[in-house]
Amino acid sequence: MKLELFWLALTTILTGLLWIPYMLDRISIRGFMGAMANPSPRDKSHSPWATRLLFAHMNTIENLVIFGLLVLVLAQLEISNRTTVLASAAFFWSRLAYVVIYTLGIPVLRTLAFAVGFVAQAVLALAIFHVV
Repeated sequence: MKLELFWLALTTILTGLLWIPYMLDRISIRGFMGAMANPSPRDKSHSPWATRLLFAHMNTIENLVIFGLLVLVLAQLEISNRTTVLASAAFFWSRLAYVVIYTLGIPVLRTLAFAVGFVAQAVLALAIFHVV
């Protein structure tokens, strides 16, 4: 397996697991049946950390689409080098940092973690066109 695909798999697994903590918070606040009910404007809010994690999860899903497609295009074109592997690893670690930092509510570091992920995506896009 190409290492870029490994990092894509880890990022996908991370993204797939992020719902669990905020759903546990929802159950603790609304009760089991309340958490399973259809959403309503009268629902009790999540804890602040869980709301931030929900937003971080949504952002991670949005960025997984871009990252995933870039990695799949690279794999199809059989482009893999030290730069693409490092960019893929950087994307995963930046996403993990982003989720933790956002959940903790640290705004400036959150933006920096996001920016690292964006730069990693840009490097992958440039690699498709043999710029890097």
